[in-house]
Amino acid sequence: MSEGLDVAVPGARGSGTPDGAPQAASSVSPVRKTATTLADGRELFYFDDGDSDQTTDRASFPDRRHLDAAAPSSSIRFDPLLDEWVTIAGHRQTRTHLPPDDECPLCPSRDGHNSEIPAPDYDVVVFENRFPSFASTSVADHDEAAADDPLFVVAPGLGRCEVVCFTADHDAAFSSLSPARARTVIEAWVDRTAELSDRPDVEQVFCFENRGEEIGVTLSHPHGQIYGYPFVTPRTRRMLESARAHRERTGRNLFADLVEHELQAGTRVVVRGDHWTAFVPFAAHWPLEVHVYPNRQVPDLPSLTDEERCELVTVYLEVLRRMERVHDGALPYIAAWHQAPARVDRDLAYLHLEVFSIRRAPGKLKYLAGSESAMGAFVNDVLPEEAARRLRDVVL
Repeated sequence: MSEGLDVAVPGARGSGTPDGAPQAASSVSPVRKTATTLADGRELFYFDDGDSDQTTDRASFPDRRHLDAAAPSSSIRFDPLLDEWVTIAGHRQTRTHLPPDDECPLCPSRDGHNSEIPAPDYDVVVFENRFPSFASTSVADHDEAAADDPLFVVAPGLGRCEVVCFTADHDAAFSSLSPARARTVIEAWVDRTAELSDRPDVEQVFCFENRGEEIGVTLSHPHGQIYGYPFVTPRTRRMLESARAHRERTGRNLFADLVEHELQAGTRVVVRGDHWTAFVPFAAHWPLEVHVYPNRQVPDLPSLTDEERCELVTVYLEVLRRMERVHDGALPYIAAWHQAPARVDRDLAYLHLEVFSIRRAPGKLKYLAGSESAMGAFVNDVLPEEAARRLRDVVL
């Protein structure tokens, strides 16, 4: 039988200064977190809205499935040409792919259908991915005999992968969440970022959402994921290298300067608040792309104050709703939180959200073809200033 445990969800921690490492919580959110265990030993956490009148202990509902003990494994191989790690996770070939709605593994359990969530209802749920890219146990790579060759470097694919279910409503979307529910999701991201950053096998925490079959989503239930990487990702390393060079030249932070210059230009700003600014970047890669920055430099989500988290709810929901209305149809998108690495270059990093869609016009998608996929050289068919104007002109 599963065991439940009530714990306090961290609020703002530390001073929020960019060079501060993760610290203990200095305040407590009313969001309630309850921990339990699934039939195969994976962890699951229920996060209840702060205004919830929920009295039933959700963790009291056991996982009634008969599952073998979870034993996923992966390895990472180093690509010396691109100076980056590639993850090999063959067990993911068997993951669930586009199940019918009545067999959704992310809906609450009910009579005749035991899902990944044992409770008959929930607000927000986070659980260990059954088919993770990274795992808590290592596996001997089948080519590990070549490990002594300096050009064939292999390492264990240790880390953590979690699924975040935003709501029990299968037909909802993040943009349709109430402000209270969106805040609960943010608190779940904060909690998991703080906890995973403390793991010795995690170097960077990445919270993200893939939305829409065109993006490659295999489960239509509204959800996101959290990766605890065993390395600092290539995109983050490149941005931090640029930020370091900018600081050496100017003594200033590159991200902060970009936000300041976008505000001065004004033509690409979509939403401006007391604590957050959303804009289409000057060199947008995607036909519909918005970056959302806090107005002060912080390294990660746990470093945000209560006021910043409150306004983030409003700004994020508005950005998503504006983006969805540009083409008046279902919007395939990726929402990606860029956070500082857990242990290095936290003084250079600047928390921000990148939301982009591959839809370039009604019924038309932007494909990553030869130039983008082979050369990494993007060609954008939409003028960023025009994209920003269309986003501002949307009637909500």
